[in-house]
Amino acid sequence: MTIDITGLPPERIGFAISPLAELGLALHALSEPGHHPGLHGWVTATAASLKPDLADRLHEAEFLWRNTFSDVFMPFAGIPGWDGTPGSTLAEDLDLLDRLPDERFASAALEFTCSSLYAVRTPSPLHDPAMRARALEMAAVRGPRQVDFAERLLSDPASVRAWLRRLFEDCEEAFFADTWQRIRVQLAADARHKAEILRRKGLDEAVASVSAALSLDEGGTRISVDKLTEGRTTATDPEPGAGLTFVPTSFGWPHLMVLHAPGWRPVIHYPVHGPELPSPASVEVLKLRMEALAHPMRMRLCRNLARSPYTTSELADSHGITAPEVSRHLSVLKRAGLISTRRRGRYVLHQLDLTVVARLGSDFLEGVLR
Repeated sequence: MTIDITGLPPERIGFAISPLAELGLALHALSEPGHHPGLHGWVTATAASLKPDLADRLHEAEFLWRNTFSDVFMPFAGIPGWDGTPGSTLAEDLDLLDRLPDERFASAALEFTCSSLYAVRTPSPLHDPAMRARALEMAAVRGPRQVDFAERLLSDPASVRAWLRRLFEDCEEAFFADTWQRIRVQLAADARHKAEILRRKGLDEAVASVSAALSLDEGGTRISVDKLTEGRTTATDPEPGAGLTFVPTSFGWPHLMVLHAPGWRPVIHYPVHGPELPSPASVEVLKLRMEALAHPMRMRLCRNLARSPYTTSELADSHGITAPEVSRHLSVLKRAGLISTRRRGRYVLHQLDLTVVARLGSDFLEGVLR
């Protein structure tokens, strides 16, 4: 996924915190606790404290944050003429959501029915019969709750907007006010720190400090995001106004999300990296490692290498193949970063890196969830 920043003035790149964006990820964690094992205690306590009415209403709308993360949680990026700044409180963010044009609100709220068209500029389902029919057809695939929501939204967007605002306000009263009070200091500190890196050391250093999954090309004209999805956008579209916003999240890991809808300012929503969290493996490295281990002979070699160091000739003798064949298999494993090599006298010993192999499962999950 790429963001074109050619000609973007440095002052149009900023770091900011957003209570509404963080609420969205908190709701996602409540709906998908398996994605966020580090939040198990918070999820358990919060879910147990929810009143039945609020829990039912959250269940009614959870498709906005469970399987897809709707752009309604980042309205500051979609308001024409706005400077792209989030609100400092949830109420201010919800005021920005109220300012989002009905067409954009409807398209963002119906992302679960049109994810395949997310990066394509399409007519609004509020006015275009074909897009309306498609939204209702795709909602029907997802279930009756989604159909009911889509029908209400397309017939009376104002009532759905009011309903959703009340839902978010009730979440704030029930649990999010205390949660935000606890985490906002950390998020604000992270945003200030990275803004200072941007000011003092430049965009390359700032991007590197956000995530190892981000990179800036040599010309400084494009930011690439290492995700198992394809997409591209520009930070200089005159419709929303030039700008790129980085928003830190405490609830987001392992997700690294990029708002790249046409007509919206791009937003990179990144998890604050704690010392206990490993750096993400690149998608290419993950692919190399899984392909390396998929070969039956390399799996058999790993059985030896996991137990103790072996020389090439020892492995050849154990498996009845030639030393050059073993060397070719070891080269694949080494290129994937799965084995370490050390010399002992005139012998070269190879051993499986158990730490790397043990992380493959979580690396895979982080890669597909990123």
